[in-house]
Amino acid sequence: MKSHKIFYCLLAVFALVCIPLATEAAGTAGLPKNLPFDKQVKEIAKRHGIEPSLVHSIILHESNYNTFAVSSKGALGLMQLMPATATQYGVLNVFDPVQNIEGGVKYLRDLTKLYAKERSKDKLIVAAYNAGQEAVKKYRGIPPYPETRSYINHVMATYALLPKTRKIISFIDSDGKVRVTNDVRYASLKGAGKN
Repeated sequence: MKSHKIFYCLLAVFALVCIPLATEAAGTAGLPKNLPFDKQVKEIAKRHGIEPSLVHSIILHESNYNTFAVSSKGALGLMQLMPATATQYGVLNVFDPVQNIEGGVKYLRDLTKLYAKERSKDKLIVAAYNAGQEAVKKYRGIPPYPETRSYINHVMATYALLPKTRKIISFIDSDGKVRVTNDVRYASLKGAGKN
């Protein structure tokens, strides 16, 4: 039993050291070197507990950082907020980058809470951001829409390339098993910090 714990602790150390080095070596080909609105995205995302790289991934695929983007369906600004969503989250000027990011991140925060216990939560969050919560609810998962499935693949691929701010957490859960995660909520639900 003790050798398993040592193995998983060494695995966690390996992940902490080698994964960031591999990610750095792979680079972020095709992505802007200095992401636009990075300071605002990081500040707002941190305040609402959302990973900034997810916000950047969504902005990139929604508007390609065009603050005045308008979709054929009526979505507006950097994060392509629908007018009702903008109103719901207190956005008065959808073309103001800070307000638009604030509204989009608040929406992501609520989607994160909604799908927190789901197995494919990141994909469900992105699916709901694109197709709406009702579509995810109707299909009990990712809607079969080709546009949404393509959107999820593109956003998740970009998300995988961008550096993350979350740290890897290693802990022993209430069953005595060593767990390694980068999800703070999962760690706290499973007993991290109680040992």
